[in-house]
Formats: sequence, structure tokens, C-alpha cells
Amino acid sequence: MEFYYHELDKDVLIISADGGIDRHTSKEFVQDVLDLIEAGIRKIIIDCEKLSYISSYGLGVLLHVHKRARMMGGEVKIANVHSRVAAVLNLTHLNKIFGIYPDVNRARLEFRPKDADA
Repeated sequence: MEFYYHELDKDVLIISADGGIDRHTSKEFVQDVLDLIEAGIRKIIIDCEKLSYISSYGLGVLLHVHKRARMMGGEVKIANVHSRVAAVLNLTHLNKIFGIYPDVNRARLEFRPKDADA
């Protein structure tokens, strides 16, 4: 399991997850993301294109990151969810908590300011 961090539009952090999220793979990930949130990152997209599985512990990690981001005025969106991971998010109703998008670009568009005239 590896995580890749990169920024788009200077204020949106894209985290690409490769492999699976469980107790063993997420400890460093969660601390890194929480540190970034504390440092001022408020817009986070987790790209799940290469994510093959997520354990219940991994779901808890996502919820923890989501709650911390919300407490700091931010938001976490999830993109490119496939097969088993999508089924787990639906089964646990986490699809109602997270913004889930078919790709990173659509998730990123949701962070754009809404037009006041619309």
C-alpha cells in the first residue's frame, strides 16, 4: 500500500491510494493527512482508482480524517471508487457522508466557488 500526495489549483490536495487501507497501511497516512489539515489544507480528494480493498479500520480512518477536516472548516471528497470498495461504502452508508465522484476532475469542480447569480 502506498499513498501519493500532490496538489492541484494550489489549495486542493489529491491523495492517490494504491493497494488497500487497513490497520497496517493507514497509520502513517492518517498522521500525515491530519498534520496537513492542521497546517491549513482544507480541500482533500482521495483518489481510489487503484484502491483494491478497505477494511473496517480503514473506514474508521476515513471517517476520522473527514471529521477533523470538518472541524477545521474543510471537506474530504472521494473519487474513482470501484467494485468492492464502492460496495463497502454503500453498505456502510458512508456514501451519504462523503461526496463520492466518478473521477478526480468532477470532485475538484465541486470545490470551486458557487456562482452567486446561479
